[in-house]
Amino acid sequence: MRPYLRKGFTLIELLVVIAIIAILVALLLPAVQQAREAARRASCKNNMKQIGLALHNYHDVNNSFPSGWIGVENGLPNVEGASGFGWGTMLLPYLDQSPLYNGLNFSNAMDAAPNRDLLGTVIPTFQCPSDPKPNTFQIPDRNGTDIDLATFNYPGVFGTIELDECENSPGTFPVTASGQCMSNGTFFHNSAIRFRDFTDGSSSTLIVGERTTFHDPVTNEDFYGTWSGVLPGVDEAPARTLGHAEHPPNENDHPEDFGSSHTGGAQFVLGDGHVIFISENIDEEVFQSLSTRNGGEVVSEF
Repeated sequence: MRPYLRKGFTLIELLVVIAIIAILVALLLPAVQQAREAARRASCKNNMKQIGLALHNYHDVNNSFPSGWIGVENGLPNVEGASGFGWGTMLLPYLDQSPLYNGLNFSNAMDAAPNRDLLGTVIPTFQCPSDPKPNTFQIPDRNGTDIDLATFNYPGVFGTIELDECENSPGTFPVTASGQCMSNGTFFHNSAIRFRDFTDGSSSTLIVGERTTFHDPVTNEDFYGTWSGVLPGVDEAPARTLGHAEHPPNENDHPEDFGSSHTGGAQFVLGDGHVIFISENIDEEVFQSLSTRNGGEVVSEF
């Protein structure tokens, strides 16, 4: 009679199988993460295409692009004046957000009641899924009272002039004698740029770009953008809805800089409405040339 033989794995065989599975999982995870990031990047690009289309529709109706932000005091331009509403607010009807737009009272300041209760409304089209951020954040208004604002990843292009230059007194560059802070980009204080103003060519002018959350290593605080506009009287408020092209994408030295959580660069909307990916290694002068509407620069490939 033949002895009974028990079938099964030895301990060594089991350990080998586990090791092989662990190696396969280790190889698979980066591929899964890359696939997920590719999907997030595609979603982000689609958001920007919708924003570009909305800007063109706005221009068709109003014969200009919306103001970077509105700032008026006693009937005169004032960088820190009411109402504070920015270009993102003006696009709401063109992004299927008419009820939100109709709920805002544009006769009052942006942070006045009942407007302030709507500024924390999350709009997915204005948020890049690749950026790890909360949907809303709190910031003190000019009276020191916290206000909830929705986060935002697509600031308008102010140009090559630094945003903090808008804090200058009237008559000091770039603030005009009347109190308007002007720039060489598409969006600035009380702006009303038309297609005819793109003398560099709409296909060679960046109008909206990506920005990831900026972490301040000094204060250990995060800086978030918002679609609603510029809170009157609050420091660095214009940088929450606009950005300047002092540095190429992803340098992230200042809150105003453009950049993304995508590897290698960031996406931008051009004046003709299409979306491109710009490498973080782009020449700084070329990047700045693309960010002006009327600089007269000749830009071939980038």
